Amino acid sequence: MNIPFASFEAMHSEIREELDNAYKSVLDSNYFIQGTQCKAFEEEFAAYCGAKYCIGVGTGLDALYLILKAMDIKTGDEVIVPSNTYIATALAVSYTGATPVFVEPHIETFNIAPELIEEKITDKTKAIIAVHLQGRPADMDAIWEIAKKYDLKVLEDAAQAHGTKYKGKRVGTLSDAAGFSFYPGKNLGALGDGGCVTTNNKEIADKVRALGNYGSDYKYHHIYQGTNSRLDELQCAFLRVKLKELDKWNDYRKKVAGRYLSEIKNPLISLPLGCDEEFDHIYHVFVIRCDRRDELEKYLDENGIGTVKHYPVPMHLQKAYESLGIKEGELPVAEEISRTVLSIPMYYGITDDEVSYVIENINAFK
Repeated sequence: MNIPFASFEAMHSEIREELDNAYKSVLDSNYFIQGTQCKAFEEEFAAYCGAKYCIGVGTGLDALYLILKAMDIKTGDEVIVPSNTYIATALAVSYTGATPVFVEPHIETFNIAPELIEEKITDKTKAIIAVHLQGRPADMDAIWEIAKKYDLKVLEDAAQAHGTKYKGKRVGTLSDAAGFSFYPGKNLGALGDGGCVTTNNKEIADKVRALGNYGSDYKYHHIYQGTNSRLDELQCAFLRVKLKELDKWNDYRKKVAGRYLSEIKNPLISLPLGCDEEFDHIYHVFVIRCDRRDELEKYLDENGIGTVKHYPVPMHLQKAYESLGIKEGELPVAEEISRTVLSIPMYYGITDDEVSYVIENINAFK
């Protein structure tokens, strides 16, 4: 049996006709940037999240960068970032000229440990980015308690968390503003790059929209030195089709995760935390840990099971961030995670037999 790490086949085959019609609608409209599809998607996604505003942008990285710019984060400032996340979170900070300051996660949740944030705060700290990694929400109440104490802004990096909830509220509404990615592999993915910002703050919403449109509040009138980052009509049309299916797809992932959590019994394998009443989880990826990760990866590959390492080199040891001067061993939890994590197949449409095959092979690993 050959099981890919991810597949879009079942998802797209069910909505193929609607996707085709969405494409035809945009083509026939002869309107391809900031038209009716974009406006409709922004309204629909804002309503889905429970936010007042949604602004479509070019990528998830752009979403975070534009939020930080709208908050006037600049050179000389510092922004708290989890040490265990995709590099885009830190890059968004760097693009403003500010410095990312890494804080270790809880190894059980992979998310930032709130009790470690305060010791990294200085008079230069202006914001905290809470990443809902892998689809599990960060501990937002604890983060906000610290942010209010030091008068800091809070951002959500919700790139992997479309639809997940924290204490009954969807992510995207738990901070000053949130950035989402619609990269094709996300739980809500476009058929190309894309992203958005959600917020309940009109000032941030208006500024993000202007900054992403060449700094223009209306045509040929430029109030900021902005950039070009807009979610195009075609991707919005596709996303509108997919948004209607998102909860169903997320529930499917949860059922697959439930089997992994209850049936993987190998003592060599550490499993992630599941859902509970406060912390939902939509399993953008299902990540296990193993001290012999590379051996496990090879073994599963030989048995036709696709895997991915998220992420094999922590940010502080990447050449891109060697200027921060963080040496190996200074962020041991992030390094431990990078050394041991392996993501196993998780996607809408994976069959019961395929899930059983993955579980059987993991349990047989010695």
